[in-house]
Amino acid sequence: MACAAFEEIVEDFEFLEDWEDRYRHVIEQGKAMEPLPEALKVPATKVDGCASQVWIHPVIEDGVFRFDGESDALIVRGLISVLRSLYNGLTLGEVLAVDAHTELGRLGLNEHLSAQRSNGVRAMIERIRETAAAQI
Repeated sequence: MACAAFEEIVEDFEFLEDWEDRYRHVIEQGKAMEPLPEALKVPATKVDGCASQVWIHPVIEDGVFRFDGESDALIVRGLISVLRSLYNGLTLGEVLAVDAHTELGRLGLNEHLSAQRSNGVRAMIERIRETAAAQI
């Protein structure tokens, strides 16, 4: 059920066997994202439950979900980029159908993120799902 952009990350991770290289790849993806404008870094877009500061700004147009995001931590910014590749461009129903735990498991992230980072990823996924569900 994953988007082509997410499948590319899966392929990249299969090629990068060393976890240091995979972390670097995630961080580089985060660095490549456009920064979230300061005007969108407000309490309404802030995600609670993350150790670092995280903002997610969803946009739904014609039933299609996408979001932009930002974090003050490089690895978390990269994780936002991974989630964007998983969810951006899906319909609201497809967003709700994504099994993020399974999809992220394909990357091995479930075993390699700290408990705090895992909690943050879960909080971001929950915000994405709540946003989509509220629009249906």
